[in-house]
Amino acid sequence: MLIILGGLPGVGKTTLARELARQIGAVHLRIDSIEQALRDAGGGSMDDAGYRVAYAVAADNLRLGRTLIADCVNPVAASRDGWRAVAAAVPVAAVEIEIVCSDIDEHRRRVETRSLDLPGLVPPTWAEIETEVRAGGYESWDRARIVIDTAGSAVADNVRALRAQLARG
Repeated sequence: MLIILGGLPGVGKTTLARELARQIGAVHLRIDSIEQALRDAGGGSMDDAGYRVAYAVAADNLRLGRTLIADCVNPVAASRDGWRAVAAAVPVAAVEIEIVCSDIDEHRRRVETRSLDLPGLVPPTWAEIETEVRAGGYESWDRARIVIDTAGSAVADNVRALRAQLARG
């Protein structure tokens, strides 16, 4: 199965992805890690390079029968379609999940106070996230998906809710 997480920076995608992967023994594939490695190797503009690498690595792992969690902002229909194409090509089931934080103050606090675990990674500022959303750089989802709202909830509760939704199919 391919579990496709998306959502704005700072909503809790990586935290959820790591814990879910740990609990179910899935592969955790994080776009931030791939893109930072590409930058460290002298790559210039990312455009969709990180996603293209991730699609290939995902397909390899899915062909081995592994469940894979794709952890990425997944901001536009094209990136979401790319993940679905990977699942269809293998073929495996794909589940799309949008992670949100409905409490703007909590979301902002997370963005402004989060500690980073990837050397060299420069995450977007709150102002950059707001600008990107206003400019339409994060497109609304136009299809069915699971939505997990992390506002005011513990990680364990969010993972439990996500696992319950996944079990329902």
